[in-house]
Amino acid sequence: MRSIIPVVLTVALTAGLTACQSAYYAAWEKVGVEKRDILVDRVEDARDSQQEAEQQFTSALEEFSALLQFNGGELEEAYNTLNDKYEASKQAADDVTQRIDKIESVAEALFDEWETELEQYSNASLKRSSQQKLSETRLKYNKMIRAMRRVESSMQPVLATLQDNVLFLKHNLNASAVGALQGELGTIEKNVKSLLKDMQAAISQSNAFIAEMAG
Repeated sequence: MRSIIPVVLTVALTAGLTACQSAYYAAWEKVGVEKRDILVDRVEDARDSQQEAEQQFTSALEEFSALLQFNGGELEEAYNTLNDKYEASKQAADDVTQRIDKIESVAEALFDEWETELEQYSNASLKRSSQQKLSETRLKYNKMIRAMRRVESSMQPVLATLQDNVLFLKHNLNASAVGALQGELGTIEKNVKSLLKDMQAAISQSNAFIAEMAG
């Protein structure tokens, strides 16, 4: 019996969430805002959050590089600045994930609705045209969302390396500790470079999808 309870709770919560989302979209539709409009807005938000994350990760890399040039002064202050950059990067990464999740939520609702409404056509030609448009839109959407999820994955190695270095410095605030981290710069630079490349690809895909939906 106990093994069934989590399943029942999950189903209940999912049903409740679905009902809330349906009510949310229905409320917007009453004032003329369709699911496709919400989808475009959320894609724009996700694109903007990736641009902000790009700035945060670049700034964190610059701060880490500057720390390795440490040759006297207040090391604790330098550590605090790097830690702040790490925390800001982590928050930016979390925001990107939340934005992508919101995109998937409304996209699923939009495509389900579109698929269902195909059966309401009496004109076969119009139905085929709408079906083709749905397929094309879904294909471009899938390409975009994969690019976004790739960015999400690319952020994790950078965050992990930054966290390791921040933790190491936290308990070793001395010049020799900074020297021990010299070899880490290449790894971070490589990971950030890969991340920025993925971000630019995802942002480009987002802009293309937005233009497609607007057209």
